[in-house]
Amino acid sequence: MPKMIFVNLPVKDLAAATRFYEAIGCEKNEQFSDHRSSSMIWSDTITFQLLGNDYFATFTPKKIADAKATSEVLIALSRDSREDVDATVNAGGSAGGDADIRERQDMGFMYNRCLADPDGHTFEFIWLDMSAASDTSDQQPTSSSVGR
Repeated sequence: MPKMIFVNLPVKDLAAATRFYEAIGCEKNEQFSDHRSSSMIWSDTITFQLLGNDYFATFTPKKIADAKATSEVLIALSRDSREDVDATVNAGGSAGGDADIRERQDMGFMYNRCLADPDGHTFEFIWLDMSAASDTSDQQPTSSSVGR
């Protein structure tokens, strides 16, 4: 079995969140979805599990963060091209998200746009030209700067 990541996200409106994630390129996995959650497949190894707030609360004793008011996590996802970054962010903005919640970043070898889902969870969509990045040793991203 490959190493996989399942990102569990609390959502206020499951139907709206599901539409948003479909718009940015996820496919709903009906086998692991029901009236309380939607399993949204991003890739063979990444799945976003959208959980209604009441259901999410059954998994943690902690208060659920309001992602529109506080930063909880920044999720960076790669795309195949600058055009794919633009298309994904534009589609998410049209599906109820907030596109470009901060200024676009274009470093030549790396292009990045930021998008918040309807609940405020922050995603950074990036395109990275690895061959050009290796030629710019003074600008090469580190693991902590790829999402910036």
